Amino acid sequence: MTPSRSPAVFAGLLAALLAWQAPARATDVTMAVRTDAESIDPHFHVYTPNSAVARHIFDGLTQVDAHGQIQPALAESWKVLSDEVWEFKLRPNVTFHDGGKFTAADVVFTFQRAPHVPNSPSSYGQYTKTIENIEIVDDLTIRIHTKGPAPTLPVDLSQVAIISKAVASNATTADFNSGKAAIGTGPYRFVEWVAGDHLTLARNDHYWGGPQPWAHVTRKAIPNDGSRTAALLAGDVDIIEGVPSADRARLASNPNVVLHECDATRIIYIHLDSARDVSPGITDINGNKMDRNPLKDARVRRAISDAINRDALTQRLLGGQAHPAGQYSPPGTPGTSPNLKPPPYDPDLAKKLLTEAGWGNGFGVVLAGSNDRFPQDAQVAQAIGQMLARVGIKVEVQTMPAAVLFSRGTKLEFSMFLSGWVGTGEASSPLTALMATYDPKTGMGPSNRGRWSNPAFDAALGEALRTMDDTERNALYAKAAEIAVGDMGVIPVYFTVNTWASRKGLAYTARADEISLATDLHPVP
Repeated sequence: MTPSRSPAVFAGLLAALLAWQAPARATDVTMAVRTDAESIDPHFHVYTPNSAVARHIFDGLTQVDAHGQIQPALAESWKVLSDEVWEFKLRPNVTFHDGGKFTAADVVFTFQRAPHVPNSPSSYGQYTKTIENIEIVDDLTIRIHTKGPAPTLPVDLSQVAIISKAVASNATTADFNSGKAAIGTGPYRFVEWVAGDHLTLARNDHYWGGPQPWAHVTRKAIPNDGSRTAALLAGDVDIIEGVPSADRARLASNPNVVLHECDATRIIYIHLDSARDVSPGITDINGNKMDRNPLKDARVRRAISDAINRDALTQRLLGGQAHPAGQYSPPGTPGTSPNLKPPPYDPDLAKKLLTEAGWGNGFGVVLAGSNDRFPQDAQVAQAIGQMLARVGIKVEVQTMPAAVLFSRGTKLEFSMFLSGWVGTGEASSPLTALMATYDPKTGMGPSNRGRWSNPAFDAALGEALRTMDDTERNALYAKAAEIAVGDMGVIPVYFTVNTWASRKGLAYTARADEISLATDLHPVP
């Protein structure tokens, strides 16, 4: 006999069903991100989570699309007047979120501020280093005078968010974090940031780029891979980034889930302290501190690279969601070298090189890494530690939140650390940031936390950065990469594959630069 239900019960069930399909789902969206931003200040730190937030609130003069191509943004067009002068036409009728008018004065102010933000772990000076001065022709025309030929200027400009001179003239990073100075021209307005938990944004109905589909966007920080997946399956969030390999097959087979994937420009690499005679994480095989640093020897650095089984990392540990790397930009990127292939796993060669360098009995080292930044980062660090142990290098793995890792890394507290760099799609990006000789005055090497330095590399990169001809410039980038790999100043390990998962009914444009943007997320019938 079928149990009877009263009209009140049916009414309650109907109400619950309607509530589950609430209109908020159509107008609001919640994105689960792996790592929260360190700051809302768009010039504080060159760091992907910060850039992802900035792209919602602010705009650059140019912007990089999902495929790494440069597109107009606050600059409608640009042209080269000479090797050292570029003219940019600014977009008319653009307003900041507070109603203030966007003009050339805001651009000049932005580029005066961006390279000089106090306590920056990785300065935006790397993107402004070629600029000598900015000439205001009129409110909507500027001419950027460079210190020499600057062929990558439109790419560099895409990384610098334009801020309001009227609002931010005396603003501190804390003022941006509180929302007081977080006034941009971007598609969404700042509402609230609870560091480590969530960021709430509201649609900018006056956005120059047209209406956005979401009235409100919440970026929810969920560092744990399993918890992100669980939140999606429970309906607590609409889309997650950084789908773990352990969950990919399960999500792909779920009819209520859609995967969105692309190859990334992120290189996972190992920095090594190759500059100091005494390095903080180096010991002998018995754990005693030493006054010698084996990482200064290129043979030791190459041995470490040869001891890493990249295929095991990418295929077994990461389930095919990565590709072994033999250089610093993905193969096929203009400026990469066809001569650089991922090195084969060769522990015997690694042992031979260590013996030749006088370290046949091994040594100890601390390998630092993040535990919340890229898929299975802590597990990758542990796996590399075990691989190095097989050739006689005793490794103590220390993992920590990425914000802590970068802060300590900037203070040069590590001898080795595993990290990642998301490039702009231009080969100069990792070469300039990670391997150029560190020089805060010129903006070179801002993320070179191993302080590797090679005059031949610097010369090839410097010439490339001044070469206007694309073919000649790319050949010089390739030459610089070959020098860096030959000396193993930074060890390339693998390139990631970016994977997002969303609830059914959403279309997302997967981005090579790993940034999760609400502007790339749209409802579908």
